[in-house]
Amino acid sequence: MTTAFINGTIYSAQNIYDHHALIVEGEYVKDIVNTENVPVVDKVVDLKGSSITAGFIDLQIYGGGGVLFSEHLTVEALNTMTQAIVKSGTTNYFLTLATNTPEVFDQAIRIEAQYSHPSLMGIHFEGPYLNPLKKGAHVEKCIHVASLEEIEDLLEKSKGRVKMITLAPEFNHESVIKRLLDAGIIISAGHSNASFEEATKGFNLGIQAVTHLFNAMSSFHHRDTGLPGAVFANSTAVASIIADGIHVNYEALKISKALLKERLFLITDAVAPTKSGPYIHVFNEDHYALPDGTLSGSALSQFQAVMNCVNHADIALDEALRMANYYPAKLLGNPEIGHLESGAKANIIQFNMQKVEQVYLQGMAQLP
Repeated sequence: MTTAFINGTIYSAQNIYDHHALIVEGEYVKDIVNTENVPVVDKVVDLKGSSITAGFIDLQIYGGGGVLFSEHLTVEALNTMTQAIVKSGTTNYFLTLATNTPEVFDQAIRIEAQYSHPSLMGIHFEGPYLNPLKKGAHVEKCIHVASLEEIEDLLEKSKGRVKMITLAPEFNHESVIKRLLDAGIIISAGHSNASFEEATKGFNLGIQAVTHLFNAMSSFHHRDTGLPGAVFANSTAVASIIADGIHVNYEALKISKALLKERLFLITDAVAPTKSGPYIHVFNEDHYALPDGTLSGSALSQFQAVMNCVNHADIALDEALRMANYYPAKLLGNPEIGHLESGAKANIIQFNMQKVEQVYLQGMAQLP
């Protein structure tokens, strides 16, 4: 089936198209054409002045639809979570688990292997190879230094399903870091007390990213700028940020954007309310915290994060959208997502400045 999306603004990567139509054929974008050159199609979607952009990408999300995956390790729970995530506008994501027991990690890999959905790209393990001094909401008794033997076991069990790992570079041997990188896993420095020098060494080894900038890491201090200073000074490393105004003040977001430019991208770090297990997330008005008050995950969607960038950090809409789709796609090295040019997957969000109006996953509408 061929579909033309007309009468709206198209935001695609570095381009903004007015008076154009997006042509979708099956699961892929075929072309963007001037409205005077729209071909004969099977279906026309009249956007009525709304905008469309590529589906959002969230590389760190723990739950959705009222389900925290690590509390409910079942295919059914994963499906509930996935459906809710997609309907919010995120059409590609990493299933994320925080520091936990080996048994939970092993079960998560097995469940993810049993579930197939075009939005689910793999697993992100945030931990357990973290610095306990910056554990944040993580379970300290499960935090430990990685061994090569453990990494080889993980790689064997994962069979390529674990795509990203957050670890503390100063806490783990460079042989572990190199092995993970050789296996094609994205390493993000996080929950780290690294000095500027230690973090820079990690980037020089090949660490590509920083997890939730400013949260659970060494501070930016005038005598040691720590992990934030190291990523600011680096020319290639990227950083994720939680743009809810709680995990990070909007002024810090604004400053970080000015320094990192296209190297700053959005994650939600979203969780769900829980009543059992090591992570008891309690909803507190606009975020989640542990029972002792420790800040844990967010209550964000990627759309809300984009709008917060626009409304509170003076980031232009097209750039805020790129922070949620194009820039994470670049980190992944996936040319089929994060934009709406010819050859892209037809993962599309229709929106106005107040809400997501419709979501298309590989050309198929997801909302009533």
